[in-house]
Amino acid sequence: MRKTINSITLALILLGLGSCKSNSDSDSDEIDLIIEGQSVVTMDAAATVIENGAVAINEGIIVAVGASDDIDARYTAAETITGEQRVLMPGLVNGHSHAAMTLLRGVADDLALMDWLNNYIFPAEVEFVDAEFVRIGTELACWEMIRGGTTTFVDMYYYGDVVADVVERCGMRALVSATVIDQRSPDAENAVDSIRKGSEFIGRWKGRNSRITPIFGPHANYTLNAAQLQATRAAANELGVPISIHVSESPFELQYSKDTYGKTSIEFYEDIGFFDGPTIAAHVIWPTDAEIPILVEREVGVIHNPSSNMKIASGIAPVTKMLAAGVRVGLGTDGAASNNDLDMWEEMRLAAFLQKVEQMNPEVLPAHTVLTMATRGGAAAIGMGDTIGSLEVGKRADLIQVAFDDVHHIPTFDVISHLVYVTDEQDVATVIVDGQVLMQDRRILTIDTAKVTNEARALAAQIHAALAERNRAN
Repeated sequence: MRKTINSITLALILLGLGSCKSNSDSDSDEIDLIIEGQSVVTMDAAATVIENGAVAINEGIIVAVGASDDIDARYTAAETITGEQRVLMPGLVNGHSHAAMTLLRGVADDLALMDWLNNYIFPAEVEFVDAEFVRIGTELACWEMIRGGTTTFVDMYYYGDVVADVVERCGMRALVSATVIDQRSPDAENAVDSIRKGSEFIGRWKGRNSRITPIFGPHANYTLNAAQLQATRAAANELGVPISIHVSESPFELQYSKDTYGKTSIEFYEDIGFFDGPTIAAHVIWPTDAEIPILVEREVGVIHNPSSNMKIASGIAPVTKMLAAGVRVGLGTDGAASNNDLDMWEEMRLAAFLQKVEQMNPEVLPAHTVLTMATRGGAAAIGMGDTIGSLEVGKRADLIQVAFDDVHHIPTFDVISHLVYVTDEQDVATVIVDGQVLMQDRRILTIDTAKVTNEARALAAQIHAALAERNRAN
């Protein structure tokens, strides 16, 4: 049961314990920003919701969370963003994406996974994807994610330096993967080349910007052999970075693993020592009962992608079973070529509905659990639980305001219910990452959206013409 604190009770707590202000700010009341909310959904472990609350931010860090009157009395801010008819909450964490694939949205639909990959996506990427494609596609994706309230994402694509440059400019937080795959790809010739170039990319970006974490992204156990997967893990451990990988995604993958290695996917990864380091596992639709404890013991973060899983008919992940066992489970959109959008609100709704109908039990995966998966739980799944995911003193200031003034929020009896079952990306009004305002009153501040629109349309026209020519030739 979540705890709701009114302003009087909260004021007494803060006056008694002095917990409103961080130690680092004890000598001064001057701060950068105060942002308010008619309701502040903190997503802390106690599920605290503060009515008429506010968050105080200085140098990118949350220095106080409390009743608005108390925050205003204690701090003087260079800027205050008011919160009438706004819900203030942590930014959403998209744990698995292929950002630049926004430019391949709708290129190939209604296909099985391996047909979609081998006959459409992989060939299209070799033909069309270059650094400029990745820049434009990633800018388009960041615009879409900011617009929808996503503040952190895990990306797996090509030209990691280009992706990191875009993230640095637009102000988001991201784990940027150097994709490793044993075939010719847009930025490498094979697995050995991928690992070498990925290591160089990680060396350039590790520690360069606190919002950007360079990591490795080995594709899957059917596009890399055991030795290549072990080499990727060794490189990641040597450089001190996590890995993001597709795991137990489809019946094809399970059968391939059994036929090739004599084991199911997760047992295979465990057998070769692949989980001996921080791992983010995307999809995990088909884990066996014997494999789920492995995920718990190895602290593998699992990212559930309901929309993509449904569209490609990959299956329904046993989310409730994994959560009950203690697996850290977050949410992701996957790429826009298989989703076909980057809307985390949709992922929340579908995650809840899928479990309810699959188990024929409306009580499973309730709203607060799903919201946790998109915020604090998602942050834990990608290894950033101590830094982001909840509104708590000392964490980075990644937060959003959701407008509750549209017709579908009238009336509101339960804020958490509305955030999960009612809200869509058009309701997001304000987005802040690391204390920087990226969107205010629905206006994107860090991306030239007109320029991105024109560039994306021009590039899409070239791709469309090339595909049409190919179809005529065939």
